Amino acid sequence: MHGINLHMTQTQDTYQVAAMYRFVSIDDIPALRQEIYDFAEANTPSICGTLLLAPEGVNGTIAASPADMDKMIGFLDSKLGVRSGGVACELKFSHASKQPFNRFKVRPKKELITLRRLEADPTKQVGEYVAPKDWNALISDPDVILIDTRNDYETKVGMFEGTIDPDIKIFTEFPDWVEKNLDATKDKKVAMFCTGGIRCEKASAYMLAHGFENVYHLKGGILEYLETIPADASKWDGDCFVFDHRVSVGNGLEEGDWSVCHACREPLSAAEILRSEYEKGVSCHHCASTLTPEREKALRARQDHYNERYSEE
Repeated sequence: MHGINLHMTQTQDTYQVAAMYRFVSIDDIPALRQEIYDFAEANTPSICGTLLLAPEGVNGTIAASPADMDKMIGFLDSKLGVRSGGVACELKFSHASKQPFNRFKVRPKKELITLRRLEADPTKQVGEYVAPKDWNALISDPDVILIDTRNDYETKVGMFEGTIDPDIKIFTEFPDWVEKNLDATKDKKVAMFCTGGIRCEKASAYMLAHGFENVYHLKGGILEYLETIPADASKWDGDCFVFDHRVSVGNGLEEGDWSVCHACREPLSAAEILRSEYEKGVSCHHCASTLTPEREKALRARQDHYNERYSEE
């Protein structure tokens, strides 16, 4: 039962969305993976989304009816302590008006967030957590270097004012960027942020291991900041990219108006989808010139199938 379509039984208008991570030792990933699938099939038919399991813990975003979500979170808490809070653990809820994922998957991985640096171990050390209510004061300090640890396609959608964007394609490039651009003997205060907090767990652990002493990161990430800080007090510019069909969320975690190209996965603004190169599910101005006839045909057939499948929803 891998990649099951349990959520197709869901009929109500609003899904509850849970983004979570917890760094905790998992000894038998195949057994736990099967337990989660078995529990979902028997108890939470509306569940969708993806959970990642690694020897270092769990990470993922799932969506379900509120009743099914309560059951699944209760089960995951009994197995992994996802409600425990504290160091290296986060659980956050939001809502989606439509199904934000196609199916439910539980995937084994070597790392929750791939960095390939053994010294980046959040169970041993992490930077200082900063609550959203204290974040504005921290990043207004002229001695603080503010860094976005996300990938370039995410930073395109929105960032905090005054942020340094490392312009990385994948997270494994972050250590090289730090080594080339920052100096632990000079850059005394470093503040970092990411979508939900998990990347900063590893990024801050890495920087502490390499001599940086005053390392801070936003507790709960951008999502908690947007949820708790009023729009008129916010230093966030734009939306926050999320890894589901909503594509982006804004202040109060309201769904944004960004789309994504299903051919190249590039986020697209409302203005960009009006360009002539854009065809829903097929191409955008980033990739239209690189599509082969075979690839274009396959993408168009996939979009036609999707349109037929969800035409009555």
